[in-house]
Amino acid sequence: MNRGVNETGRSFLNAPWDLHFSGHIFFFSILRSGIQAGFQMRYVVSIAAMLAALGSLAADPQWTHLSSSTGDLPVPGPSTEQTGALVADLDKDGTNDFVLSFRKVAPALVWYRRTAAGWDRYVIETNFLTVEAGGAVYDIDGDGDPDIVFGGDWQSNELWWWENPFPAFDASIAWKRHLIKSGGATQHHDQVFGDFLGNGKPQLAFWNQGAKRIFLAEIPSNPRQAQSWPLTEIFCGEAGAGQNTPFRYPEGMAAYDVDGDGKVDLLAGNLWFKHRGGKKFDPIQIGAIGGRIAAGRIKPGKCPQIVIAPGDGIGPLRWYECIGNPENSKDWVGHDLLDRDMIHGHSLQVADIDGDGKLDIFAAEMAKWSEKAKAPDHPNATAWIFYGDGQGHFRKTVLASGIGFHEARVADLNGDGRMDILDKPYCWEAPRIDVWLQFPPLPR
Repeated sequence: MNRGVNETGRSFLNAPWDLHFSGHIFFFSILRSGIQAGFQMRYVVSIAAMLAALGSLAADPQWTHLSSSTGDLPVPGPSTEQTGALVADLDKDGTNDFVLSFRKVAPALVWYRRTAAGWDRYVIETNFLTVEAGGAVYDIDGDGDPDIVFGGDWQSNELWWWENPFPAFDASIAWKRHLIKSGGATQHHDQVFGDFLGNGKPQLAFWNQGAKRIFLAEIPSNPRQAQSWPLTEIFCGEAGAGQNTPFRYPEGMAAYDVDGDGKVDLLAGNLWFKHRGGKKFDPIQIGAIGGRIAAGRIKPGKCPQIVIAPGDGIGPLRWYECIGNPENSKDWVGHDLLDRDMIHGHSLQVADIDGDGKLDIFAAEMAKWSEKAKAPDHPNATAWIFYGDGQGHFRKTVLASGIGFHEARVADLNGDGRMDILDKPYCWEAPRIDVWLQFPPLPR
């Protein structure tokens, strides 16, 4: 028994500094009381360490894991390849819903509508389409409700938007689909809306991987009647997708004010794009590789920090800070979050997960990406939450291991004000959907 207590004490003393920080007040309080009471120092240290560590862990959010594999949610559909996932309040009831996209077989899109008892499954697109990962949400037709965008994969040269029929929802009636782009090169993996031109109107930025280009699509004055949207090419290149992996196409998109000038900027791959006026943009490299990309105020500074994961490939999971001029690539310094490469890290989100007012990082790996293989490619796939302290330090925790994550989202999924996690694997055990609902942590 004494050996076990002492091992706990040594484990605590050798733990990362951030665990010490979260429990140091409690630790030294127990330590001082024990010494005053005359207990042996080594026992006091061990007991204090154990209680402090337990107190720190207890402060983390707790999770209820729901899955379609256990009947907690409706099964998404028959497709064994699940591509995109979006979160939005589609019915404007104040609670988020989510949409999943598929290829392989119909239906192409389904909507999980939140109810008091859980989720009801609606079909948005009844037809078969080869939908790619990505997607975006915006009120395209200006009628006050959010519409959705998805693009075709390597088999399709089309990009579409679906008109939200609010309030006339019918589980048996599909949403009306409209074209944004038809023709040209195939594959449209990732999209985002933002006023990148600075003209007071949002544009849709999207990758066209077959062309190795990024386009801006401007919303027409009457998008319901338009057969296509005006397109402007703003970038041509790989954007850091040159990892030593068979998946070498560029991907990843986000919108954030990178240089602090009050204007939203485009981030894609391993780049951010400085608008120079008109329709000219300069790409500025942030890191060595590209993939999933997200931005936020992780620590104080003139510029936000940027997180990049390898996406469809293998590489480091890093957050980058600017130590000088954000338009100078050499002034972006990277910090590793893991002591190993991330393997197909196709899920990355920056959010205040534990509600302490400081941004955290969620990142997760795919378990299977080879569609024809029977066994998982990466059976030990891991999903992490890195809890931030607001000063650029993180405490790594494991949410799950051995579960495939692809396009996972962090959002409040049940309307209780706490961040939850939505996961849709690509082809691991598909069709499948998983949700982790947060319930209150113990008091800090």
